[in-house]
Amino acid sequence: MVTLLICLLIIVVLPFIAKIPLAIAMNNDGGYDNHNPRQQQSRLTGFGARATAGHQNAFEAITIFAPCVLAVIIVGAITPTTEYLAVTFVVARVAYHIAYLVDKATLRSVFWVVSLFVSLSLLIMTINFAMTQNV
Repeated sequence: MVTLLICLLIIVVLPFIAKIPLAIAMNNDGGYDNHNPRQQQSRLTGFGARATAGHQNAFEAITIFAPCVLAVIIVGAITPTTEYLAVTFVVARVAYHIAYLVDKATLRSVFWVVSLFVSLSLLIMTINFAMTQNV
């Protein structure tokens, strides 16, 4: 279970780490506008625009991964496979963000699909476990 919780922690913290390149891009755009940061972010282009999108997508990833991991834990479907899948999700999401920053769109999409597949797999495995255990 510790592995699942650590993966969940990493995914929850990832948007804040993803903010670092965005903050750098904003700072390079005439200084970080803390009064109107979203307005400034909407004006960014190139790297800055990709950093903005990656930062926002990191928050979005929490909404699919967290419920799946929590379902695994609640139902007690913790296995080495569910732990490997959770680690795979984290690796895919980190790779996704890096691919976003360096403008590798096709590779980024592959990592996105992997992370989606992992989340769905976790949920399907949890449902199967619950059905076989009559949970």
